[in-house]
Amino acid sequence: MKSEQLKEIALEQFALHGYKGASLAAISEKAGIKKQSIYSHFKSKEDLFIQTFNESVQNELDFIEEYLMGSESSIRDTLNQFLSNYLNRYGKNSNMKFFLRTSFFPPVELEESVKEGTERYITGLESLFYQLFEKYGPFQGKITHEKAAVTYLTILDGLLVELLYGRSERLEKRLEHSLEVFWRGIY
Repeated sequence: MKSEQLKEIALEQFALHGYKGASLAAISEKAGIKKQSIYSHFKSKEDLFIQTFNESVQNELDFIEEYLMGSESSIRDTLNQFLSNYLNRYGKNSNMKFFLRTSFFPPVELEESVKEGTERYITGLESLFYQLFEKYGPFQGKITHEKAAVTYLTILDGLLVELLYGRSERLEKRLEHSLEVFWRGIY
């Protein structure tokens, strides 16, 4: 059993049960190894969790970059589809579920390490969206590529909160209305 395989199993367990609810015993059972064998790859449950979380941060950034940079649609179509697809991904992708759950509800004892990873995610997102909006500018009035990117990311933040705490009908309504106002504001 390799470290990467253990992290894949751990990611699934942490996504489903959170840090406290996931156990090394369950992870080792799913991996088909003895619990003690995990310690030959990771110092502790905390080490396994943080390494898995840091990889999940990078996986989310890689997914977003690939999605945005691989699109041949207009910026409007790309970004509208991105939000819809990214929000739908939550129910289907353990990496995203683990990343969001951990970012919004970090284990108290690992909060600083989680904040560092979340900060890397936010900084990476800003960079990707600044580049994208810079490529497709200029915009209406005094709207810079930075202002357009920050506003779009604020919409994304609000939708992620609604995804975690709200109802799907309200999420759809907020998605539709916020994008309509956003596009009217920048073009």
